[in-house]
This record gives sequence, C-alpha cells and structure tokens, in this order.
Amino acid sequence: MARPRTPYGLEIIQSCVACPVREHGLFCNLSPPALEELNALRQSSVYPPGATLFVEGQPARGLFVLCSGRAKLTASSTHGRRLIVRMAETGEVLGLSAVISNTNYEVSAETLEPTQVNFLPRPEFVRFLQRHGEVSVRVAEHLSMELGRAYRQVARIALAPTARAKLAALLVEWAGHDSQPAAKGVRFQLRLTQEEVGELIGASRETISRLFNDFRRRGLIQLKGTTVTLPDPRKLEALFT
Repeated sequence: MARPRTPYGLEIIQSCVACPVREHGLFCNLSPPALEELNALRQSSVYPPGATLFVEGQPARGLFVLCSGRAKLTASSTHGRRLIVRMAETGEVLGLSAVISNTNYEVSAETLEPTQVNFLPRPEFVRFLQRHGEVSVRVAEHLSMELGRAYRQVARIALAPTARAKLAALLVEWAGHDSQPAAKGVRFQLRLTQEEVGELIGASRETISRLFNDFRRRGLIQLKGTTVTLPDPRKLEALFT
C-alpha cells in the first residue's frame, strides 16, 4: 500500500518503526522497545517551504527530526546580519544541544522545501533518555559530531583569507558530499540562492555573483541551471590550501 501524500506531494512517514529512511540518523536502529516508545512520543507535522521551526533565543521546548525535506540553520547579529550556520538534511535532529543543556536555541531553523517534521517535547524526551541508556550514548556521540562540524565551519569562515577562498572551499566540500561523476570532473546540484551561499560564508550576494562569474570564466566551474560541474576540483583546492 502506498504511503499517503500531502498537498505538497510528500509521502508521509506514519511510524518510526516502519521508516523507510532508517539508516544513519541519531534514532536509527534503536532496540525495538526504545523505538516503539520514541514513536509514541512524536508529534508529526508537515511544513511548506519557508516555515520557521524555532527561533534563535527561544527556550528549547523540544527536538525536531527531519523525516523528509531540508532546513537551514541561521544565526543573527544584533545589527541584523545573518549567517547560515549549516544546511540540515533528511534524517537530522535539530535543537539537540539546547534541549540537553536546557537553554535557548542557539540558531533559527527554517524549512527550504516541503518537509515532514517529528517533534519530541523536551520533558518527555529527557525521561526517555533516562530510561534508555543506549540512546543517551548515541546522543553524546551526536553532540560530539555536531561540535566537530561547528569547528570546521568556524575554520572555513575565519581562516580562509578571502571570500574567493571561502567559496572555493565550500564548492569542494559540497562536491565531496553530494556529487556524481561528470564527463570531466564531478557535478552536484546547487540548492541555494546566491544570497544564501553568501550567508554561509559571510559574503554579500553581489560578491558571490562576481566570484561565480570569475570561476566560470577561468574554467574552474561550469554552471547549467542549478547544476554545478567542477572539471578539476584540485584547481579550486589550490585557492584555499
């Protein structure tokens, strides 16, 4: 039987136990009792693109698990400048560190496309952890992974000498995570606007547009719609190494 669809065309995941994308997420492959209990805790909702899941500075009321779709996590300065901290993909858990430390959310989360989200209220989730030691260990591992990812983000922004180097590093990183072989080099889909790319590396949209055009003129990248091809990633690597 096909899974029911929403007006956004999503196939709704009705149960954590029967989830078709259970592979490498924080709550994947738990013991059957833990997974059954987790499934009973969840509150599932579907959001359109541009929906706010939580806001930076808001008390952490619970976890958000992306069953499908993607979201961007952003941080803002007191002067209104915004930086995209990272992009969250299907299967990721958002708000974990704030929930565990019982503090405010460090970032804001906004959906980028139609997205199914499971919400786990903080009080129930904390009691769930107390009952299941295996999950507590996985949470500790996941928080360590998030810390490492944050270090890499800071290093990319703070240590790269120019916006050119930052963009080159970002393109090579994306190619390494989500690329396919091309006739020459590798290609991947650019799923962000130029403004959002700028927010990832702390540059203006105008700067990103100029750099993309420069990279294209120099043969470092090829652009066709949203498809980016890197004929020789090593040439981009030379810009930031």
